[in-house]
Amino acid sequence: MAIYSAPLPGVPDSGQHSHAAWAALPWQSRGRRHPEADAPTRGSFQRDRDRIVHSSAFRRLVYKTQVFLNHEGDLYRTRLTHSLEVAQLGCSVARALGLDEDLVEAIALAHDLGHTPFGHAGQDALNGCMQEHGGFEHNLQSLRVVDVLEQRYPAFDGLNLCFETREGILKHCSARNAHWLEQQEPGGVGRRFLLGQQPSLEAQLCNIADEIAYNAHDIDDGLRSGLLQWEQVLSVPLVARHHAGTLRDWPQLTGRRVIYETIRRMLSEQVYDVIAATRAALEQQQPQSVDEVRQCPPLVSFSAAMRAESLQLKQLLLKALYRHPQVMQTMELAQQVVRDLFAIYLQQPQQMKPDFATRADTERAVADYIAGMTDRFALREHVRLTGRQVLM
Repeated sequence: MAIYSAPLPGVPDSGQHSHAAWAALPWQSRGRRHPEADAPTRGSFQRDRDRIVHSSAFRRLVYKTQVFLNHEGDLYRTRLTHSLEVAQLGCSVARALGLDEDLVEAIALAHDLGHTPFGHAGQDALNGCMQEHGGFEHNLQSLRVVDVLEQRYPAFDGLNLCFETREGILKHCSARNAHWLEQQEPGGVGRRFLLGQQPSLEAQLCNIADEIAYNAHDIDDGLRSGLLQWEQVLSVPLVARHHAGTLRDWPQLTGRRVIYETIRRMLSEQVYDVIAATRAALEQQQPQSVDEVRQCPPLVSFSAAMRAESLQLKQLLLKALYRHPQVMQTMELAQQVVRDLFAIYLQQPQQMKPDFATRADTERAVADYIAGMTDRFALREHVRLTGRQVLM
């Protein structure tokens, strides 16, 4: 594995670990939409991460649903804790592969900034409301948050993040939206979707770290809620194998420690599998730069065997947890909250905050306003505007 490192401009020692040839390099970034002087003691991707952490949208993630609504329990994952777990997993793999850990952390922390209240149910409801006005997609909204909606700096809207961070945030993009992005920013983050190219390895890594994280913590939260039973989870070979190993090595272990150790071992196997499978793909393709990475097929992945086992786990969670009648009933009510708010704000824009109420693009302003809400603020607004409390 070709390894090299270079100091940041004007910084004798950035503290960054050595980079492989295929890593995205902060001193070779494709830059920001609005030119800025380099920070004296931080690399470009460090600066991006810091801006994300200090943003209002990042703080709001603490009160946004992952699976269970925020008010349903203090220990359930939220979008914030999920993002932190994705960052931890991603950085662990990044170091083993010689990737830029700061970029991985920045992408991981920002990847859900555009999520609506009430998780995917809120997104689906808002997308339905916006069908005649360009639709709504949370990945594109995350990009919109960091490019436009954050209002913190005097010289520009948004956070003015590096191309590489923005590229990683935009995980998915329809052809229609990609064409629109290309018109707005020729050669920018939308072009790879039109050319069928890949993002950086750091971005690819965040995608798979996202999957590993939510599979593991959704088991934990599902069991904690009582909606998912341990016997159901043990029907998945990936989980059963590590449960057996846990009891073999710790025969006296009981209670939640058995569950935690089983999940920990499962996480570790998935991480090591991604490292091994990705190293094999890199050895085969031999990219010598991040630009060559973009020309390759996807390189960060599970092995075929682990992909199959991970799919079995996802199918179990879909059937037993995400489509559990109690979860579905709650999410249907949450979707009604979103639809009601959209209809009211569309007819009465003055009910929104002034920055949104005075915009000419009323429908998109309403979508931006609702998407930025926390679960509890959306519920309070619904009570204020309708007089009805649909979720307790």
